[in-house]
Amino acid sequence: MDTEIVAAILIPLFLIFLLCGMPIAIGIGLSSLAAIAVILPVDQIFFQGAQKMFGGIDSFSMLAVPFFMLAGNIMNHGGIARKLINLALMVGGRMPGALAHANVMGNMLFGTLSGSGMACAAAIGGTMAPIQREKGYDPAFSAAINVASGPVGMLIPPSGLLILFSIVSGGVSVAGLFMGGWIPGILWGLAVMAVAYVMAKKYNLPTERSTLTAGQKFRLVLDSIPALMLIVIVMGGIVGGVFTATEGAAVAVVYSLGLSFYYGNINRKMLISTLMDTAVTTGVILFLVAVSSLMSWIMAYAQIPQMVGDFLLNVTDNKIVLLLIINVALLILGTFMDATPAILIFTPILMPICTQMFGMDPIQFGVMMIFNLGIGNITPPVGCVLFVGAAVGEVKIEKVVPYLVPVFFALVGVLMLVTYIPAVSLFLPRLFGL
Repeated sequence: MDTEIVAAILIPLFLIFLLCGMPIAIGIGLSSLAAIAVILPVDQIFFQGAQKMFGGIDSFSMLAVPFFMLAGNIMNHGGIARKLINLALMVGGRMPGALAHANVMGNMLFGTLSGSGMACAAAIGGTMAPIQREKGYDPAFSAAINVASGPVGMLIPPSGLLILFSIVSGGVSVAGLFMGGWIPGILWGLAVMAVAYVMAKKYNLPTERSTLTAGQKFRLVLDSIPALMLIVIVMGGIVGGVFTATEGAAVAVVYSLGLSFYYGNINRKMLISTLMDTAVTTGVILFLVAVSSLMSWIMAYAQIPQMVGDFLLNVTDNKIVLLLIINVALLILGTFMDATPAILIFTPILMPICTQMFGMDPIQFGVMMIFNLGIGNITPPVGCVLFVGAAVGEVKIEKVVPYLVPVFFALVGVLMLVTYIPAVSLFLPRLFGL
């Protein structure tokens, strides 16, 4: 049958390209073209392929992704990180390993604004690393905590990955996904802080005695409120139905730009550089979305999701075991594939299994999937946040990884809560009627 031949061409060819080190987007495109050649006549291959690719990015909702990326980049270059670090230092200074806790809280706060694990690791880690080194912290430990808490912005909204999942999944509520990411994202940060606390006690890391007066603390809080108001404005507008996620992303750009000029930390040259960086990254993401749309269409034709579902059910029909297998598969995939292509490729395969066979809510599945891929971002060999965190901490990756191992187990524990306790990701969406 054509479907079996298509599956036999598409999957092995894509894996071969991946193992050869070919860029993922190119590997997806070439393997998809090879597979589509079995389905269509030669004179229609490129016409139909181009049509499917264009259809994949011809979406008004897709505009939210570059807008939120631009807002995060403006925040990153506009001096917002320093304001949030000062607030985090004030809040976390009394605990052992105070600077590590401040790093985690800084990533959580900045992650809500940037939505990017790499941006968090670079902005917060780049500022905190010299301070921690001066205070006698092991650079590898500091880098590990920064890396481990970097991806929290993938879950705490506004998150471009949650928007991307909404588009790929066929329209799962963005507002519901945003609200569903809050509790898992906060639990992620708390898990890292718990491990940091245990390590700080073990290595006798100091607390930080604040020399600020009450008035200075009040002023520090006031300075950080304008940045934190972005979350209130964007989330309040989307959840309240004032504007869509795409319009909210545009509002975030205007607000972050105005705030950066207010703080006086951005100029014309920096703004042009920020726009260029965003344009380049957007081009990469849109090309990935386009070729992944072609692959998704081919996989649907070849009935690959159904084949995967039948295979898993032949292994076991126990829901708990099957969800565990899916989590293990996503964790492994996340170690050698970035989150964006993983969402584009595996959402059409795994989501029907979890939602139709197990009755899992699509919001819970989306949060679970992105949580898995977030862990992958800090895991070798392709952990992009790991590379950035090690670079800004000026330490070798092999020295960072041993400190990451206990954090990894803590995060997997939280992942199990997200997987098997629906309320972790569904309490807030249901509370707001989403």
